[in-house]
Amino acid sequence: METLDSEGIARVRNRFTVASPVTGKLCRIQLEEGDSVRKGLTVACIEPPPLNTREYEETNARMKSVQATMQAAEAEMKRVEVSREQAELKYKRFKQLYQDGAIASEAFENAEDNLEVIKKDYQAATLRAEAARYDYVAAKSAIDHAISGSPVNVGSPVAGKVLRIFEKNERVVSAGTPLIELGNPADIEAVIDVLSSDAVKVKKGNPVLLEEWGGDRALKAIVRTIEPAAFTKISALGIEEKRVNIIADFQGGQTALGDNYRVQAKIVLWEGKDVLKVPVSSLFRGEDGWNVFVIGNGTAKRRTVKIGHRGAYEAEVLDGLKEGAQVVVHPPNELEEGKSVEVRK
Repeated sequence: METLDSEGIARVRNRFTVASPVTGKLCRIQLEEGDSVRKGLTVACIEPPPLNTREYEETNARMKSVQATMQAAEAEMKRVEVSREQAELKYKRFKQLYQDGAIASEAFENAEDNLEVIKKDYQAATLRAEAARYDYVAAKSAIDHAISGSPVNVGSPVAGKVLRIFEKNERVVSAGTPLIELGNPADIEAVIDVLSSDAVKVKKGNPVLLEEWGGDRALKAIVRTIEPAAFTKISALGIEEKRVNIIADFQGGQTALGDNYRVQAKIVLWEGKDVLKVPVSSLFRGEDGWNVFVIGNGTAKRRTVKIGHRGAYEAEVLDGLKEGAQVVVHPPNELEEGKSVEVRK
């Protein structure tokens, strides 16, 4: 098995930030982090001051901006809906072809995986469109309330749980100030950042094993997407690195992890059966390529080996060794052909 190992986090897939639609005095928010909210529930109240002409024009311009965002979100939802319908037709066609023996199982499984990914994309696009519509209604309502002087009730655009409260206490806030973050903690994904030079090896559909999360077994996930743009991150050694986020969906409905929980990820790049392999720690470079020391009759014998796929701890041997051979791990520099060695129990 060849893997790409890196740290990552679990995060809520679709999160929504509820912002103040107007400038005004925020009433103390009564909700607590972890509380459940239903769609439309009032989560905050803003008391706006009377608007002058300039403030009215700014608020009206903000409403038009939100309206444009809503229209873009609805267009994206329709685009993804068309993709979903096409993926469903392709899945049905490939299923019939697979049952007739006309295509390989891999082609059918790819069509099935693609359909699942697009279904989730459509679900996310639908939620974004609903949230954008709600923001538009709130922005339009804010103008009416500001003119009349009545308080503006800010509602939840979606059903979910309170992930974070940005502004808890009473104070004056500007329009657009984030107030509350909402999401569904049961609907999470894994985000794994890797070096951009490693990201090119990752493909959509690669299996992922998530370890060191606190449980007694590895969680399974599958790569859904590789983000198209890299970002700069400073390493522990102070070196600037270009890294790329790999997004993976959990398999089997695991919900033990919460938002922003740490995980250690192993992205499976290649996996084979009946593979001859050696520890990576036994390999060293020689003039003729990769070498190992094999133990024979109590002495070290140098062998040139041809290496195939290579993981963090094990490497595939294509030629140069036979099954059952004993090799020296972490060979010291002074070890030479014919020197005596002994096996440690």
